Amino acid sequence: MKNISIILINYNTAKFTLDCISSIFEKTAKSIVFEIIVVDNNSEDEDFEILCEGLKKRPEVVLHSSPINTGFGGGNMLGVHHAKGQYLLFINNDVILKNDVLSVAYNFMESHTNVGVCTAQNFDEHNTFVASFDHDKGLRKLIFGRSFLETVNPAKYPKRKKQHQTPQDVNFVNGAFMFFRKDYFLEVEGFDPNIFLYFEEMDICYRIRKNGYKCVLLPQAEIIHFQGASTGKSKALEKEGFISYLYVLKKNYSTLKYTAIVLYLTLTFLIKPKKWDLLPIAIKGGDLASSLKNKQIKRNPVR
Repeated sequence: MKNISIILINYNTAKFTLDCISSIFEKTAKSIVFEIIVVDNNSEDEDFEILCEGLKKRPEVVLHSSPINTGFGGGNMLGVHHAKGQYLLFINNDVILKNDVLSVAYNFMESHTNVGVCTAQNFDEHNTFVASFDHDKGLRKLIFGRSFLETVNPAKYPKRKKQHQTPQDVNFVNGAFMFFRKDYFLEVEGFDPNIFLYFEEMDICYRIRKNGYKCVLLPQAEIIHFQGASTGKSKALEKEGFISYLYVLKKNYSTLKYTAIVLYLTLTFLIKPKKWDLLPIAIKGGDLASSLKNKQIKRNPVR
């Protein structure tokens, strides 16, 4: 059996995918047994050809092509279907390993059976430290902010902008690097494929914690994450993120808490003209009918 199944999604960023894979082979100790599964999420033909050509040098890497862009959760769940490892690592393709993070994560999880998922410490493309976890985006955080929560309850809300030296229990880990115990991942039914993009980590970590397992930052494991390179930025993506956020809140929070958050956001947006385009989404309550998922085109024939 493989120790670790590493799953990457490629979407029109083949160069990043190939560089990520190279760093995994370069930095990982020979004692770690792993497999790499790449899911191409219906990239353009040119990018797919670059990916296939590059992977000819890596015959041990398995490539699966989706006929339609199923988003982050859907693409990763396609990879899970083929995974043989006892651990699952979901890693953004715009990530480069700084050290032997697989050994750090594997050894930690082997000795901490109460942990469901862990993440590595992130650095940006300039090798600058960046936050690698977050606190649940509930009403207290919206009203009082992260700094307040971190000050009044540091045990529950460790400082995000501090370079920690020891493992930290957190609300949810960074989605660029999520190392799961496979049994626990399947126990909470994995990623929700209804979410096309964003807030998947908040959703699944909420369910992991609800089942009694911990989410942990491992500072000794270090990665470089080219922030946003795998998705880019646009108004459409901002709207998609807000749809996903409201969906996750509605799914996991009580009706009273969800309603209070939506009311607070609506009132806040009214005095912020730059946020007016999000008001219809707030009023509809994160209706998934407006998701980019419903605008994807199926490729025919399948490659």
